[in-house]
Amino acid sequence: MNMTSSSVDVHGKTYNRILLVIVVMIGSFTTVLNQTFLATALPTFMRVFDVSTATVQWLPTGFLLVNGIMIPISAWLADNVPTKRLYLITMLIFFCGTLIAFQAHSFAALLVGRLIQAVGVGVVLPLLQIMMLEIFPANQRVQAMGLAGIVVGLAPAVSPTLAGYILDHGSWRILFGMLLPIIAFVLFGALFFMKDVLPGKPSQLNLWSTITSSLGFGSLLYGFSTAGNDSWGDAKVLIALAVGLVFIALFIHRQLTMERPFLDLRVFLNKDFTVGTLLSSFVNLSMVGVEMVLPLYLQDLMGHSPFESGLTMLPGALLIGLMSPVTDRLFDQYGIRNLAITGFAILTLGNLPFIFLSATTPEILVVFLYAVRMFGISLVLMTTITNAMNAIPVSEFSHGTAANNTFRQIASSMVTAVMISILSNVTKAHLPGHALKSSAPLLYANRAFEATLHGYSATFLFATLFSVAGLCLDLTLKPTRR
Repeated sequence: MNMTSSSVDVHGKTYNRILLVIVVMIGSFTTVLNQTFLATALPTFMRVFDVSTATVQWLPTGFLLVNGIMIPISAWLADNVPTKRLYLITMLIFFCGTLIAFQAHSFAALLVGRLIQAVGVGVVLPLLQIMMLEIFPANQRVQAMGLAGIVVGLAPAVSPTLAGYILDHGSWRILFGMLLPIIAFVLFGALFFMKDVLPGKPSQLNLWSTITSSLGFGSLLYGFSTAGNDSWGDAKVLIALAVGLVFIALFIHRQLTMERPFLDLRVFLNKDFTVGTLLSSFVNLSMVGVEMVLPLYLQDLMGHSPFESGLTMLPGALLIGLMSPVTDRLFDQYGIRNLAITGFAILTLGNLPFIFLSATTPEILVVFLYAVRMFGISLVLMTTITNAMNAIPVSEFSHGTAANNTFRQIASSMVTAVMISILSNVTKAHLPGHALKSSAPLLYANRAFEATLHGYSATFLFATLFSVAGLCLDLTLKPTRR
């Protein structure tokens, strides 16, 4: 890529594009690292704060929910707030949330810190994509998104092992404390090197759109999450799901009838954009689902420490970062259809064996299978997003990015909640009666263990369905080369 250092911002002033990209990528790396280290830390938080699996899952699902609420707003913010000011404010919010989580002395305080973090992250990550697409010319867009892919790939590669080592040798607070100086460095760098690079399109913030999107997605996720403790037929669950669907319908109707929509959903009228968004969502759902459940399996059933479970996932996670520049060239050479079919096929083959894992599965096999599936993910994680964005005009990038990210994040929030619900409910359904616990405690323990295995198998099967769905959807892509 031609990384010419001198560029011009919206005020006609020159700026150093390389330094701006470095600041943005370090900041984004920090936010993604913050998102992904929790998978390894969830069992620790369950022990420290004495909470159930269904309760602790609010740390990732609540985070993703707030992300999903903020991402539609990010399109409006990118159009109405100068880029530099917006970046500084959102990174400062992320810093405050991290500080609260670092000092938390209860699960509620930790959750509050995570939700405040999510407010900043919900704007920072879409802003990264919009800026990379805006400041690089069209013929360098694939490579620009490849740079963003390095951030998305390397942070998850580092976080499980790093978090595991910290949890084995120190306090969980270090997970948040180590981020504070990095965020401070990014804020300092942004003061000098961040510039207003996004052209503004001022409009009024539509309050009704904000209310309906927040209530709709919030209620829907609450219903999915509550089902982890209660049954799917519980009145509270059904009411929450119904309220969520009603407000989401109102939100969609409002956006389609507004002259200047809060989030322009008309981008989904473009078939290539819609297919690209669905594919990026399927790969994200398959990735997030297994990344969340696998550490629980490794630590709870196989008896690994957090550090050991992180090491098990490290080789596969590293592949995403290492494959990013290679994937860019493959995308240019073979086109999205061939790349997507290959990627989803490999991902499906890597996912299937996880359904049959047991407590005696060799660790080296888990490492290999996880690496196989992550290799498949590396081929389609950013290329499907890039292909979707290439289908729409430059003037719609902010709304296209927001729509794509909103769909993926809300889907991830819901699927995370559903997977925890499947894990809990399938395990409960296979648990032996309590009478056996007193009459034959060893037999009860053995059957309880088998019940937990059934829960994990069902959860891995659910994650595999998304890779199969993606593989089927790949066949609708046009067999063209770029």
